[in-house]
Amino acid sequence: MTEPITASYVQEDDDWKVTVSGSGKELTGRAPGIIAARDRADQLVEKLSPPERSTVVHLLNGSALEFTAAYMTARLTLPEIEPLEVPPPANGKAKEKIAAKPPVPQGKELPKAVDEAKTKEKAEPAKTPAKAAQTS
Repeated sequence: MTEPITASYVQEDDDWKVTVSGSGKELTGRAPGIIAARDRADQLVEKLSPPERSTVVHLLNGSALEFTAAYMTARLTLPEIEPLEVPPPANGKAKEKIAAKPPVPQGKELPKAVDEAKTKEKAEPAKTPAKAAQTS
């Protein structure tokens, strides 16, 4: 039967102190955050016992539940990101280029007759069925 290894975490200012104890030995380490402290604890556990034979209990203020809540909150909380600032265009030409139609590649142009028919359709409003019935 394997002896459980205990990893105890204590927050000291912005850093975390982790103490790993088991098999009659005790190792300590420091890390800048609970996630890094958890990784540091794994490194210390490897020094105490082979990984395949160890069961580690992580404690914060003597509570595994409190450690789990703090650790998962840190893992699942996204860092605040400042809003992206889009610089204004250097001159008015940028807006003109965006508003203009892109050029049509050669060979992909519509035949002149089709293009003229489309222009006429836009110029003449289409008759609605009700108006067409009244005029006939």
